[in-house]
Amino acid sequence: MVDGAYVQLTKEQDSLQNITPGELNQPIDVVQLTAPKCPQCGQALPESYQPPATEDWTTGIFGCAEDPNSCWTGLFCPCILFGRNVENLSEEISYTCACVGHMICVEGGITLAALLAAFNGIIDPQSVGLIAEGLLCTWWICGVYTGMARQALQRKYHLKDSPCEPSLVHLCLHWCAICQEHREMKCHLSDDFAMETTIVNPPPVQEMMNNHDNKRESPPSNSISQNNHGHTNLELVPI
Repeated sequence: MVDGAYVQLTKEQDSLQNITPGELNQPIDVVQLTAPKCPQCGQALPESYQPPATEDWTTGIFGCAEDPNSCWTGLFCPCILFGRNVENLSEEISYTCACVGHMICVEGGITLAALLAAFNGIIDPQSVGLIAEGLLCTWWICGVYTGMARQALQRKYHLKDSPCEPSLVHLCLHWCAICQEHREMKCHLSDDFAMETTIVNPPPVQEMMNNHDNKRESPPSNSISQNNHGHTNLELVPI
């Protein structure tokens, strides 16, 4: 029995006794359910689909001067800019967690390296070597972690590796990379922006009222009653 197809009854199968139990209840192949889906929008993809990764970045890796605000923030407070980028990319990681993690790995490592350089000769050389190895390992871990955020951005907007692999970009050009990622998300901001729903209030309910009924409530002036003598006027009165 071939999976994914119905069994067609033949003329020889006249009675139900000749039909195998469950023979008519065979699974079928629904392309929309078994086909690979886009991880972002969830739509079914064709069999010949290849994930596009040929889109160019809107700005270059060294285009920090194109956005002075993000440039200064990434230069003096890279943890804040990195936290904003991660918050916009993923709802699972909060801004605070990303910012604190970046602060411990990058800013903390830079501070420790500066202290080692300032107290050179005072600390035992073997201890300095161990601390330097720890700093290199921490920088490598930070490059992998921040490279994952860059890779998520590339998958979201189908961007190609530029100028090289995401983790390697952050290991060599970390400050330039986070500024480029921030500029890229700002350029794609209109794609994720949802139009606000405009609420339109209906006009007030109006009813037709006879002028004679209106005279009982508020009698009109003599001049108006003389001009409208012998006529039945209708008036729109909003409620």
